[in-house]
Amino acid sequence: MADRRLLLVRHCQSSGQTPDADLTEIGLEQARALADFLAGRGVDMVVSSAYRRAQQSIAPFAAAAGLAVHTDPRLNERTLSDRPVENWRELVRHSFEDIDLRGPGGESAREVLERAWAGLTSILDGGFQLPLVVTHGNLMSLVFRSLDSSFGYTQWENLTNPDVYLMERREGRVSFERVWGG
Repeated sequence: MADRRLLLVRHCQSSGQTPDADLTEIGLEQARALADFLAGRGVDMVVSSAYRRAQQSIAPFAAAAGLAVHTDPRLNERTLSDRPVENWRELVRHSFEDIDLRGPGGESAREVLERAWAGLTSILDGGFQLPLVVTHGNLMSLVFRSLDSSFGYTQWENLTNPDVYLMERREGRVSFERVWGG
């Protein structure tokens, strides 16, 4: 298994949680700052969640770098429930401990991890120098938790919009490190 790296980015500030939620004015400013941070880093592939806020977060960088934004629904945010959940934060908190926990009509952390790792592994193995993936906070946190059991609810709460992590796979072991936050 070859050594590989990728940048994992949490989207910028958005107007809501629905798949079609746009970035806020602050989020659009964050996207421009993100583009400045990423410039010249050698990114040669951009893959985004299919959610609008993720695609809008990387659009300024992709345009400046002349890169297409490919979408992959495996990188979409976790569906906590198919209806509003009053105690959604508690559901998120408990899902770090019980990966089979799910809200009504929602996905468990285990299901999210299966699709997230399928997407991330295919990107890592895609032969790119430095692919960039834009996704969402709960998905990112669950991936990080699967690599480091000390990453949990508190770390999820402390993610910023945007947030950028470098993931590296060396000798079959994957690690992550925060490299920039908005």
